[in-house]
Amino acid sequence: MRRRLIVVCGALAVAVTACGSPSTESGTTTVAGSTPAAGSAVTPTPTPTGIAPVTTRCTAAGLTGKVENTDAGAGNRYAKFVVTNTSAAQCTLTGYSGFQLLDAAGSPLPTALERVADPAPAPVTLAPGGSAAANLHWTVVPAGDETQDGPCRPEAANAAAIPPDETAPLTVAWGLGPVCGGGRIEISAFYAA
Repeated sequence: MRRRLIVVCGALAVAVTACGSPSTESGTTTVAGSTPAAGSAVTPTPTPTGIAPVTTRCTAAGLTGKVENTDAGAGNRYAKFVVTNTSAAQCTLTGYSGFQLLDAAGSPLPTALERVADPAPAPVTLAPGGSAAANLHWTVVPAGDETQDGPCRPEAANAAAIPPDETAPLTVAWGLGPVCGGGRIEISAFYAA
């Protein structure tokens, strides 16, 4: 009886093993190898690696920018800061731009940049000629000690915009009037445009 139990268990083990499917991870490729004959050269077979090509960060030198007015109402102003990749290679933007208002002489004007979370920061890869945008929002209603008669602040002529993780700015024309509320501008992270 004991011998019969061992034989049955052994047969079941073989049957279960034969019915199972090999387990492979999704996205991986298994290449069967062989042992070469003595003295023969071995040429490795290329296998897919699943690694994406390396993309560099976008820099001010490889971008042009513009501010596009999108909406206005009840003292609020909305615009998009759009950048376009003018380089010959793809590049990536991840996160928020720096943004400083400038007068006609290039001197900084009061600017209080506030990051908003919608959309959340995510990598945006720009092919040559590709564009990304960040949303801007500000008020034209004077606040605090800002003058109520006439413009609340000096009007900006340009803005110095710094791509994420960079230090050199690109200059973009402003032309959208004064920014009240202490120069406060809300800015979103870049997204594909």
